[in-house]
Amino acid sequence: MGRKLVAEFLGTFWLVFGGCGAALLSAAFPHLGIGFAGVALAFGLTVLTGIYAVGYISGGHFNPAITVGLWVAGRTKGGDVVPYIVTQVVAAIAAAGALYAIASGKPDFTVGGFASNGYGSLSPGHYTMLAALVGEIICTFFFVSVILGATSAKAPAGFAGVAIGLCLTLIHLIMIPVDNTSVNPARSTGPALIAGHGYVGQLWLFWVAPIIGGIIAGVVGRWLHASE
Repeated sequence: MGRKLVAEFLGTFWLVFGGCGAALLSAAFPHLGIGFAGVALAFGLTVLTGIYAVGYISGGHFNPAITVGLWVAGRTKGGDVVPYIVTQVVAAIAAAGALYAIASGKPDFTVGGFASNGYGSLSPGHYTMLAALVGEIICTFFFVSVILGATSAKAPAGFAGVAIGLCLTLIHLIMIPVDNTSVNPARSTGPALIAGHGYVGQLWLFWVAPIIGGIIAGVVGRWLHASE
């Protein structure tokens, strides 16, 4: 279990540090900003590289919604669920702290949203709570579904990381304008704790919606892949 938890910590830290770091440090940089598409790609690349680096040790969840979804689908042991989720959240908080240490080194730094997730006035496009809720459930459902399919016994070996990384990139291309894209409660928690009260107050949605999406995907996937 120790090696698995270290792998989950490293993978989740890398996801938050890489994805949120791209949003904080590069996306808005004058004349050279990478924009929404660059941030979407950054999140996809963190998952892709993390899976190939340590995924073979822990399964490469890096996300409480994935852990719950894979448990419901029968792909993860029940005893791993709580330790994985706790580790993922701690890693996300540590990554957010590291990003704060770097970002605050800029003379005109202000915390702002700190790459947090939000709806209403905290949404990049001022989308409603319902829009964020529906989008997060649907996107997490398909994210976990892609993971279940890409890691199934009958899928082409060695390509799971590519499919999963590209899926997360696509999800960010869809959802960044809506709520800055979560589909990962741990990823949402770390930045929200630094961004402050308003984002912390909306954090519930970015736990509830991804977990619901993951559970639905787990139920469907358990039936869909039952012949394996």
